[in-house]
Amino acid sequence: MPNVFLSHRGADSQLAEKLGEAIRSAGHSVWLDVWEIDIGKQIVHEMNQGLEDAAYVVVCYSSEGTAPWMNIEWESAIARQLNGKPVNVLPARLSGTIAPAILEGTKYADLINDWDRGVTDLLKAIK
Repeated sequence: MPNVFLSHRGADSQLAEKLGEAIRSAGHSVWLDVWEIDIGKQIVHEMNQGLEDAAYVVVCYSSEGTAPWMNIEWESAIARQLNGKPVNVLPARLSGTIAPAILEGTKYADLINDWDRGVTDLLKAIK
């Protein structure tokens, strides 16, 4: 099964974890910071490893906006994609807001209006 990296703000940790559990229960390997970065581990190293192994980067954006760490994660995934690497960026809207400008034209999983439908749509995109 493909590896899925979840990019999110700290303020959205609960929803990101709920989403990660749904993706994981569908049989996928999920990288989520709270699951992967233990005390004493190097944060940047762990993030880099998770991104290198990811076939999919799910960008969880919300009314909280984006955060510096999050921007690095999804921007590096887009750069890898543009350089021909096999990584897909999948936007997922957690609460009322617009996507970062570069992702505005990309269809997103809507987890606001219908959580279950949004998860189903996201899982269809993860092959």
